[in-house]
Amino acid sequence: MALRHLTTAIAAKLRRHVRTFVNAKVKWVRDPYLDKAVENEKNLKPLLSLKTVILSQPSKTLPLRTVAALKPHLGLPTTALRFIQKYPYIFKVFRPPNKSLSTPHVKLTPKALSLHTDEMLILSLSHHRKDVAERLAKLLMLARAKRLPLGVIEKFKFDLGLPYDYLLSFLPEFPEYFQICDMGFRDPSGLQVFGLELVKWRDDLAVSVMEKRARSKDSEAGNGRPIRFSTNLPRGFDLEKRVKNWVEEWQNLPYISPYEDAFHLNPNSDQAEKWAVAVIHEMLNLLVSKKTEKENVYSLGDYLGFGMRFKKALVHHPGIFYQSNKIRTQTVVLREAFKKNFLIEKHPLIGMRYKYIYLMNLVLRRGIPIHAGAIRYRERLACIKGQKFKAKERSQNRVKRDDDYHHNDD
Repeated sequence: MALRHLTTAIAAKLRRHVRTFVNAKVKWVRDPYLDKAVENEKNLKPLLSLKTVILSQPSKTLPLRTVAALKPHLGLPTTALRFIQKYPYIFKVFRPPNKSLSTPHVKLTPKALSLHTDEMLILSLSHHRKDVAERLAKLLMLARAKRLPLGVIEKFKFDLGLPYDYLLSFLPEFPEYFQICDMGFRDPSGLQVFGLELVKWRDDLAVSVMEKRARSKDSEAGNGRPIRFSTNLPRGFDLEKRVKNWVEEWQNLPYISPYEDAFHLNPNSDQAEKWAVAVIHEMLNLLVSKKTEKENVYSLGDYLGFGMRFKKALVHHPGIFYQSNKIRTQTVVLREAFKKNFLIEKHPLIGMRYKYIYLMNLVLRRGIPIHAGAIRYRERLACIKGQKFKAKERSQNRVKRDDDYHHNDD
């Protein structure tokens, strides 16, 4: 409570000093490393969803026509058959024996099954499940009412590391944490909206990553004192001098915890923007991949009451957040969490996902498994050699034509 009163006092002092972002355009500069980090996970989410649905069946197989019917639900980017055939080291199409006119079915390959077994071992560990529960609890604590609609949580399910069927297989393990609640409103179609509610506020969890880092250096850090966000701009990114000056002053503003309620601040003030950045920063830190689709960020922001504040925060602070346009969507990436295209702190679940990505990139060439990246490299090399050969051939033909021309003159 003392921190809450201190925050209010600071806010009252800052109301007299409302500054707004300088009138300058912050350009977007492509970061090839973070684009690669996003592109590496192309089709991973629908692939893991399909894998889970297949293994949920008693036979551990699924008719191909059923997969086709589930295409919208699974988010498959192409037809079911084409998607399955693209990953021969994950899925196998077959016809069940001893059945006349049987329809094609899909099952997992032995390599994929072995990987799934290892994954389930990690997911079953009690400390892992508690870690996921605490991440989910902290996400709920970012909301003033300690509750979020299930539709919003569904958007973050994959990024939080929640099980596919978390409502049935995960939440019942933590009755002291969560309960299903009526959100008190209906969706546009008139259906009642249900949500997930935190049973009890947890002071031990209401400490942000930024505060933990600062307190490891100074026990008095936070509590309304300035805490600076880590920034990392890519090559070719040069902010205007007045923008640099604004960012420097903005960084020195007091840090307000994302678990505090600071909606009393003037929404157009720089202090309010620093608080909005703190909320997005903490939310991305809760995710095992330290990134999520921009649509998810906006969806959470709209429900929390931030609206345009989240959009401005992402645009104004490209040194903290990167927005990638890869894989048919826009993804918000926490810059400080990556060194080039690799996560600095790799969650065990991310390690398993990288193993699936490796299998996804294996293709058969003359019966031999080859990494798709190696094939693309060879094709580019062959293309370059072909272009050089054609250029040399054209040059030789020009010389020959010139020789013929001068010979005819003689």
